Amino acid sequence: MKYAALGPIAIHLPEKAETNDDLAAEHPKWDMRRIYEKTGIAVRYVAAPDECASDLAVAAARKLFAQHNVDPASIGFLLLCTQTPDYPLPTTACLVQDRLGLPTSAGALDFNLGCSGFVYGLSLADGLIRSGAANRVLLITAETYSKYIAPDDRSLRTIFSDGAAATLIEAGEQPSLFSFAFGTDGRDADTLMVNRGGARPPKDALQPRKRRRWPSRLYMDGPALVNVTLDKIPTMVDQVLSRAHQTKNDIDFFIMHQATRLMLDRLRQQMQIEEQRMPLVLKDYGNTVSSTVPIVIQHLRDNGQLKVGHKSVLVGFGVGFSWSACLWHETYRSSHATAIS
Repeated sequence: MKYAALGPIAIHLPEKAETNDDLAAEHPKWDMRRIYEKTGIAVRYVAAPDECASDLAVAAARKLFAQHNVDPASIGFLLLCTQTPDYPLPTTACLVQDRLGLPTSAGALDFNLGCSGFVYGLSLADGLIRSGAANRVLLITAETYSKYIAPDDRSLRTIFSDGAAATLIEAGEQPSLFSFAFGTDGRDADTLMVNRGGARPPKDALQPRKRRRWPSRLYMDGPALVNVTLDKIPTMVDQVLSRAHQTKNDIDFFIMHQATRLMLDRLRQQMQIEEQRMPLVLKDYGNTVSSTVPIVIQHLRDNGQLKVGHKSVLVGFGVGFSWSACLWHETYRSSHATAIS
């Protein structure tokens, strides 16, 4: 049997970078110093008006192919995680398959998950490879949440960032992904939502649990999300470790979805994990939703911190409410560091 191995990653961010100074100049009443203390974010990226998730996905994949000498014809399946598809239909993955020149014999699908999506994608890729359906899976995470956010929305505009990550998942001889764990609680669906634009009539649409403070199409109840996260994630991580017969002391890195610094600090304290083992890189990227985990992985690889044989717990959590985690052993030997851009 073959097993999924997490190979090279390429990150693509939109050209427009929006700094805290930019937001302070546009909104003088916003206390950006205090906002930075809570979010830990100094820069976020914003897609151009005519730039969509497929454009970011294609750019990331082309970067992956060029930098790591990957033949598009070798891809057996494309998995695209996005909550900002170009169209309700057709599937955005089909558009990406065509633009990348992937073989018509390759499978391609979208899956609509946010901040838990990368780990979900790894599990899907692992299943495809173990079953023999594919030897090489291209997993792309791509979001343009900025299109859901009003310019004067202080709570969301200061956090979310557009971007994409393309990850090559290849067949290997030894397992490197272990103990997948998942969770779903639709009772908290109204904590992070866009309730307009789907097929359900507005009069019947799911409504936010609290009054809207901002005119954005995207609604987020930040305090509720923090509470749900603190309730679910430590238990799930313990479950992953127990299944793998590991303890927290055996783990080199806990690679968490980069929500906000406040959220991650509270998680780290509750889980009693040292700062150096739960890296924060959102300062220079913002919360890129499903791409945060691969961005952290690439950051650690680029800086030589992630070595072959290192053990990490990968964790995603957010919209749905949905959460996921797995144990991962690093097996990829990078020939050179590639800067994120």
